[in-house]
Amino acid sequence: MKIYVGIDIAKLNHFAAAISSDGEIIIEPFKFTNDADGFQLLVSKLESFDKNSLIIGLESTAHYGDNLVRFLVTELYQVCVLNPIKTCQMRKNNVRKTKTDKVDTYVIAKTLMMQDNLRFVSFFDLDMMDLKALGRFRQKTIKQRTRLKIQLTTYVDQVFPEIQYFFKSGLHQHAVYALLKEAPSPKEIASMHMTHLANLLKVNSHGHFTKEQAKELRVLAQKSVGANDSAISIQITQTIQQIELLDSQLEKIEAEMTDIMKFNDSVIMTIPGIGYINGGMILGEIGDIHRFSNPNKLLAFAGLDPSVYQSGNFQAKT
Repeated sequence: MKIYVGIDIAKLNHFAAAISSDGEIIIEPFKFTNDADGFQLLVSKLESFDKNSLIIGLESTAHYGDNLVRFLVTELYQVCVLNPIKTCQMRKNNVRKTKTDKVDTYVIAKTLMMQDNLRFVSFFDLDMMDLKALGRFRQKTIKQRTRLKIQLTTYVDQVFPEIQYFFKSGLHQHAVYALLKEAPSPKEIASMHMTHLANLLKVNSHGHFTKEQAKELRVLAQKSVGANDSAISIQITQTIQQIELLDSQLEKIEAEMTDIMKFNDSVIMTIPGIGYINGGMILGEIGDIHRFSNPNKLLAFAGLDPSVYQSGNFQAKT
């Protein structure tokens, strides 16, 4: 006999109940907290049953149920995350239209019971959840860094516009950052000892800049028409520090994504041009590709499914 456990998820407290495959109430609705004690209370209610007979379900609701799902999967329970559309339809079919946390536990359990092909959360799915979170955080971090780089360019244009003639490949390179952190204004660059300036450029460019080029830079600094503004100089040094912090964070994010991808050894890595990072971002968003029975469903999930607009004799695809 199968036992269906419905869990209604909330931020601080969850509700759970269980019914048998005959519709008999096995466990009355009860509340448990979203912490270790609450999770153990749930386990204590279930431990008298064979894990293979238990099917636990909850709705996909933001992030509030993620920790519980991880816990249950780690404890080797069969867990299914339901599309809210399915549970909504079950609520509509109820004679009573009451919606409470306790009622919802039965709705979720009954929805589980009515499904033909349940897909249980696996350890692979947990890794995909991590990839999704890391991939999105990576994109957010890159956007933050891009905004800071634009701000830095604006600040440098104000205090030392001539610097672009010297660093022709752009401001955003290690040698420029090292220079501006120590001397964020042309006045400070012009007053640097030549040997120190030359060494600073050489070391931070892996020998690309020579002493003669350092002299050229100091001449540009001496003749600069930029504003000698200490407020902007402070913004330059601190903006560079923020950019470097984000660079460090991105390295850690990408290292973690790479580790997850190596562990799972996905077939996506056999596609030419796919690396651990872009492959991880794709997998994180689509999850288990076996969820899609054909390519068109995957395209629709990605928002690439063409739609048709027709009016009279006119027809177009978008």
